[in-house]
Amino acid sequence: MRRFRYVWVIALVLEGLAYAGFAADPVDIGSRRELFVDRCLLDVLENASLVPGAPVRKETVLTFDAPWEGRYCGYVTIFKDGDLYRMYYRGLPEAKKDGSNREVTCYAESEDGIHWTKPALDLFSVDNAPENNIILAEHAPYSHNFAPFLNTRPGAPSSEQYLAVAGTKKTGLSIFASEDGLDWRILHKSVIVDGAFDSQNVAFWSDLENCYVCYFRTWSGGGYEGYRWVSRSASVDLKNWSEPEVMDAGGAPPEHIYTNQTAPYFRAPHIYVALAARFMPGRRIVSEEQAAALGVEAGYFNDCSDNVLMTSRGGAKYDRTFMEGFVRPGIGLENWTSRTNYPAWGIVPTSDTEMSFYIQHNYGQPTAHLDRYTLRQDGFASVRAGYDGGTLITTPLLFQGNALYINFSTSAAGSVRVALLDESAKPITGFSDEDSDEIIGNMIERIVSWNGQTDVGAYAGKSVRLKFTLKDADIYGFQFR
Repeated sequence: MRRFRYVWVIALVLEGLAYAGFAADPVDIGSRRELFVDRCLLDVLENASLVPGAPVRKETVLTFDAPWEGRYCGYVTIFKDGDLYRMYYRGLPEAKKDGSNREVTCYAESEDGIHWTKPALDLFSVDNAPENNIILAEHAPYSHNFAPFLNTRPGAPSSEQYLAVAGTKKTGLSIFASEDGLDWRILHKSVIVDGAFDSQNVAFWSDLENCYVCYFRTWSGGGYEGYRWVSRSASVDLKNWSEPEVMDAGGAPPEHIYTNQTAPYFRAPHIYVALAARFMPGRRIVSEEQAAALGVEAGYFNDCSDNVLMTSRGGAKYDRTFMEGFVRPGIGLENWTSRTNYPAWGIVPTSDTEMSFYIQHNYGQPTAHLDRYTLRQDGFASVRAGYDGGTLITTPLLFQGNALYINFSTSAAGSVRVALLDESAKPITGFSDEDSDEIIGNMIERIVSWNGQTDVGAYAGKSVRLKFTLKDADIYGFQFR
């Protein structure tokens, strides 16, 4: 027992030394923008904490009110394509028709990500309506979960400018392609077959990993047993995909993740952000009488759901720093029925300081719709200190560039100071806390200075640390360039 106690104490000491930075190899960040969405670059936090962002619910941007859409619309995909925002989603007016020809894929577009229109297309005639916003029909079961994305692979042919993944357990996942985002064809059929796929399965080109990656539904117990979870495969040619790997959540408690919505963040594409739908089967809030008053059909009131923030820096690993709900269900029983509160795939810029994402509400109800939510850019999470002040020291870093920019906010009484430290956490002459010019305000981008000077180029390529001294302030991210 005594020997075990000594080993345990030594382990704690070694862990403390590693936490203090004595055992860390430098992380080469180059000129990438880095965000505090996980603990990857955190070494020491003193009187400061890593906290999730606070999304703001804005307006309803789309109601699913067309005869071919309806209360079971779902699996929304949104991305910015040049000056145009594109939206795709499943139309389904009847319950229990998943995988049937009753499902269609609908389309909407916007010039600002806020005001959306459903164009009158004549691609398919459905419900005696020759003009509608349908871009895929009579392709059961692919309209069940048709999920397009913009093909950003360098050198991709124009005929494959837009790609999509779709399919079920019966068909496997197939790859669709389009030149204009409206007229689609199957490019490669049944390329990923080892999975359940009974959800929205998503894919994208990864500059970080130099390949396509696809995140899809599997179950922790195999088949349809255990927890709804996520696996991923990778491909360089869209036709040949790697064996699926189950995503590792780092020992986090298991939960049902219904849609994963993993995508590279547009300002830091080496960080994948997953605004995932967390499903709580059998956790019932709404009574039968209340469900009837809401117009809920087919028992879609026996569960509840919200969404959570997960991140990844590539490979088969999610970081679940925050187990708490990222967006809680709203006030009102209509927000507590089954399969509502599911986020769309896609986080897009809607101003120079704001980004938007979208969440479905009132699933299974006559009032089914899609709402917009906003965050400040980079604002998924931050390191925060209160009025008494706190500090953050990063792991050792290697950077490229001549100046340091930060995304921050303070109160009127608050402040941020930044010091440049050597690898052993000692202040570098001329870049100490005392040399740092006090930073006050609320900005997406602010250059850091020391005694009025901003040039840090002499330390590019050398192992350094950053020390942030915060007083009633948040730091969201930083970038050397």
